[in-house]
Amino acid sequence: MVTPVILSGGSGSRLWPLSRSHHPKQLLPLVTERTMIQETASRLPVEQGFGKPLVVCNEAHRFMIAEQMRSADISPCAIVLEPCSRNTAFAAAASALILVKHDPDALMLLMPADHAMTRATALAEIVRKAAPAAAEGHMVTFGIQPDAPETGYGYIRIGRQVEDQPGSLFEVGAFVEKPSKELATGYLADGRYLWNSGMFLFSAKAFLDELERFAPDVLTAAEKSVDAGRDDLDFFRLDQTAMEASPNISIDYAVMEHTDRARVVPVDLGWTDVGGFEALWSVSERSEDGNAVQGDVITIDTRDSYIRTDGKLVATVGVKDLVLVVTEDAVLAANRGSSQDIRKVVDVLKETGRSEAMQHQTIHRPWGWFQRLHVGDRYQVKRLMINPNARIQLQKHAQRAEHWVVVAGEAKVTLDGTERIIGQDESILIPVGSTHSVENTTDEPLIIVEVQSGAYLGEDDVTRFEQRYGTVTVD
Repeated sequence: MVTPVILSGGSGSRLWPLSRSHHPKQLLPLVTERTMIQETASRLPVEQGFGKPLVVCNEAHRFMIAEQMRSADISPCAIVLEPCSRNTAFAAAASALILVKHDPDALMLLMPADHAMTRATALAEIVRKAAPAAAEGHMVTFGIQPDAPETGYGYIRIGRQVEDQPGSLFEVGAFVEKPSKELATGYLADGRYLWNSGMFLFSAKAFLDELERFAPDVLTAAEKSVDAGRDDLDFFRLDQTAMEASPNISIDYAVMEHTDRARVVPVDLGWTDVGGFEALWSVSERSEDGNAVQGDVITIDTRDSYIRTDGKLVATVGVKDLVLVVTEDAVLAANRGSSQDIRKVVDVLKETGRSEAMQHQTIHRPWGWFQRLHVGDRYQVKRLMINPNARIQLQKHAQRAEHWVVVAGEAKVTLDGTERIIGQDESILIPVGSTHSVENTTDEPLIIVEVQSGAYLGEDDVTRFEQRYGTVTVD
C-alpha cells in the first residue's frame, strides 16, 4: 500500500500578500474552492486503495491543518510537527522512520502540499503503475512534460527506458538546476528533459538505506528526533534539539542526485508548483480577455491580468499583464512577468519589522480566528469566530477590559467562576483583571464583536490558567 506523505513546509513568499509565513499558500483556496493542501490530500483517496496521508508541517500551522483535514473529511494517519525547518531530506527521513515502525514494507509517495494539477485524476493510476518498481527498491520520481522554456523549475534528463518494468519508466540521466532562458529553450527542443515535480515514490526502507549511504548525518538526526519525539494531543512532535543537528538539505541533493536506483516516469498532469502569480494566472479560469479575476472587480480595456480583492471594489482601465491583489491590509501591483521578484517586497518588510510579512489582519487560532476591524487610541475592535464545540481557554488581562457582543450563535461565558449563556444580540463586560473564558457549545459558528479598552492592548497581556491546546500557547 502506498501512503501519501504531504510536505507542508513552505511560506510562498512570491505570492505575497495572499501568502504569508503564518498562513502560507498551501492553506489558501487559490485555484479551487478547497485549499491547496486539501486538494493534495484528496488526490490518492483511501477508497482507491491508498493509505491515509501522513502530513509533515510547521508546528505553528498544526491546528489550521487539522481543521482543514477535518472539514475535507480526511483522516491523516499522523500529523508530524517540525519545530524548525530542515528541508525535505529530513522531513522524508522522519516520515520513513515513522512508517517502517508500523510496516517494514511501506511505500511512501512524497507530495508537496502546494502544487496544482488540472488533470489530477490521472495521478492515482500513474502511482499504481509505478508502485512495483518502488517495491523492488527503485527511487521513482515523476517528471512533467514541459510545454514552455520555464526557468523557475529544475529539470530531469531522462536516460534509457527500463524494459522490464511496466509503464513508461526510464533511468535518470541527470538532475539539472534551474536553467537560464537559453538553456531552458534548448531543453524544450531536445525533448529529453522534464520538469522536476518534487514528487517521489519509494519504499521507506530503501530510502533509509540510501540515506545512510549518502547523507548519514540527516538519518542520524532524524532517528534521534523521532525517538525523542512525543505525542502532543492529536499530533506527533519531533524533538527540536535533534532536528536542529540535521543538515539543511533537500532530498534531491541528499539522495536522488547520487543514487543509482533513481527512475523517472514522464507524466502530463497539468502540473504547476504555483510558485508565483504568473503560474497562478496560468491555472486560473480566465475570461475572453485573458483576465483571471476574483472578488468585486470591474475591468475595462484590461487584458491578460490577475486581479483579486478580498473586499474593496477594484476597477482597472487600460492595463495589460497586471497583477493586482488587494487584501485587508495590503495592496500589490506588479507586472505579471515580474512576479518572481515579489519576494523582494517580503524581504524589505522583514528587514523593517513589518507584521505584514508574517500575518494577515485575520489571525487564525486553534479555536477559530479573530480579525482586527479598527485600532484607535486606547481601544481596538475585533471580530471573533469560535468554531463549533471550541473554547478560548481561561485567562485574564492586567491592562485591558473587553466588551463582547454576540452577533451570531450562542456563547457560554465563564466570568470569575460564574457561568452565563449570552445569546444573539446580547453582551457582557469583562472587567480588567477578571478571569474569563468563552465556549461555543453549539454546532454552528459563534461570532462575537469584541471592543477592547485600556492602556495597553498587546496580545502578550494575558495570563492563562490552562493549556487546552498543547505545549505552545496561542491565545
